[in-house]
Amino acid sequence: MRDQNEMTVEQYCPLELSLQGKTEGNPFTDYTIHATFTGENETLTVDGFYDDCGTYKVRFMPSYTGKYTYRVAGNFADAAAEGAFEVTRAQEGNRGPVHVANTYHFAYADGTPYLPFGTTCYVWTHQSQEMQRQTLETLKTSAFNKIRFCVLPKHYLYNFVDPVTFPYEGTPCDRSSLNEENFAYHGELPGNHWDLSRFNVAHFRNFEQRIEDLMALGIEADIIVMHPYDCWGFCRMNRAQDDLYWKYVVARFAAYRNVWWSLANEYDFLKEKTDADWSHYAEILTEKDPYHRLRSIHNGSRIYDYTEAWASHCGIQTSDLHRIPEWREQFKKPIVIDEMCYEGDIDQGWGNITQEEMSHRCWEVAMRGAYIGHGETYVHPDNLLWWSHGGVLHGESEARIAFLRRILEEVPGHRVTPKSYGWDLLCCAPEEMADEGRYFLFYFGNRRPAFHNFCFDDTTDYRVEMINTWQMTIEDMGVHRGWFKIPMPAMQYMALRVSKM
Repeated sequence: MRDQNEMTVEQYCPLELSLQGKTEGNPFTDYTIHATFTGENETLTVDGFYDDCGTYKVRFMPSYTGKYTYRVAGNFADAAAEGAFEVTRAQEGNRGPVHVANTYHFAYADGTPYLPFGTTCYVWTHQSQEMQRQTLETLKTSAFNKIRFCVLPKHYLYNFVDPVTFPYEGTPCDRSSLNEENFAYHGELPGNHWDLSRFNVAHFRNFEQRIEDLMALGIEADIIVMHPYDCWGFCRMNRAQDDLYWKYVVARFAAYRNVWWSLANEYDFLKEKTDADWSHYAEILTEKDPYHRLRSIHNGSRIYDYTEAWASHCGIQTSDLHRIPEWREQFKKPIVIDEMCYEGDIDQGWGNITQEEMSHRCWEVAMRGAYIGHGETYVHPDNLLWWSHGGVLHGESEARIAFLRRILEEVPGHRVTPKSYGWDLLCCAPEEMADEGRYFLFYFGNRRPAFHNFCFDDTTDYRVEMINTWQMTIEDMGVHRGWFKIPMPAMQYMALRVSKM
C-alpha cells in the first residue's frame, strides 16, 4: 500500500485499501474486516471482504473533498491499520451518485437532473470477454444511461450455455442435453457440487470491472441480486447462506457511485422466498450500504408494496401503462417501468412486440410521468439475444428512444409532469412550470387525427412544432394565439410541442 500521506482519491470515486491477513480455515466466514473513514463532513463505517490469496480489501466512496483519516479493524489481522488521504474535487463527467429528487424524479449529487433511459442485458457479464467488450462498445453510442443485469447466472430459454464463471467454488450440473423443448427453470438439476461458504473471487472481480466500465461511460448499473431462473441451487440457499452472499455483494460493490440495487428480478416467482425474506434482505442493504444507493425490487405478476420505507423507487414490470398515474399517487415515488415487453420476434409473448410498439410505449411511459426500460429479443442463429447476452442491437427502437431522450432533455428543467387534457391525448408539461401554461408536449400515440384544435388566451403567442416520433423529425408549424387549428398528417405516433413565445 502506498504511503498514506501520498494517497489521493477523486470525490465520488472508490478508494480501495488492500491488506494482508489470515488464511487459516475459511477466510470468507471466519474473519471480519471493517474500516471507519472520517472527514470534516462525514464519518462512515464500511465492511470489507476477502479477496483471495490472503488479501482483504475495504472500499470507500467519499462524498466530500478535503482530508480524511481511516482506521481498519477486525480479526482478519493481529493489529489495526490507520492512515490518511486527500479527496480532490470531482472532475468533468463525475456528477456523483443518483438519488431521488422532487418525489417522482432523480438527480445526481451535484443537482443535475437524471432521466433514466434503461435497457436490460441480464447476464452480459457472464459471457466471453469479447462479448462483454462488444456490449460496452454498443452501450457507448446508445441511448441508454442505465442497464439491468444479474450477479447470479441464469437458466432459461436461450440461456443453456454455462457462464464463463460461477459465483461459488465447485462444479455445476451438466446442462448439455437441455434445449427449448425440454427446459425447466424451477428445481435444481442433479450434479451440482458447490461450497456455498466460499466465493469464486474471479466471478466478482469481473463483475465489478464491468461496473467500473459502465461508470466510465456514465451508465448506471442496476444490479439484480437474486432471481428465480436457476438450476444450480443459488435461489434456494438457506438464510445463513443468503446473508453471507448479500453481505459480500454489498461490501464489494456499494462504493461504486453508479450502483443501484434491485433485490430481485420477478421476486414473486421465487417461491422459496417469503415477503419476510425480502424485508430481511432490505434490512441488510439499509444496514450495510452506508451510501443508501437507490433500492427497488422487480415483480412478475404481483406488484410489490413500494410504500415500504426501504424502497427508494418503484421498479415495475407491466404492459398496463395506464396504471402509472395510479402508482404515482399510491406510492409517491419515482416509477421506472423496467420491463414492458421486449422488441423482437421470439415465440414468447413478452418478447415479440414490434419496434414501433416499443417506441410508442416509451413515449407513453414518459408522458405519464414515469421512466422507461427497453429490451430486445430478436431470433439469432447462436441464440445471442441482447436481453440476456448483450452484444449488438438489431432493432430500430433504440434510435427512437435516443430521439425521445433528446426531446425530454430539451424540456425546461428536464422533468415532466403529466397533465389532464383529454381522454384521447396524453399531455405533459415541465415540472417547474406545470401550472403556468407556458410549455406542453402532446402525444397522440396510436391515434391519427388530420388536425388538432387549440384554444389558449387571445393575447399570448405560442410556437407549435410537430414531432414525428418514428421518423424522428420536428417541423415548425408557426406561431399562433387564441383559437387555432394545426393540420396533421393522419399518421400514428405524432406529437406536438407547444411553447409560449
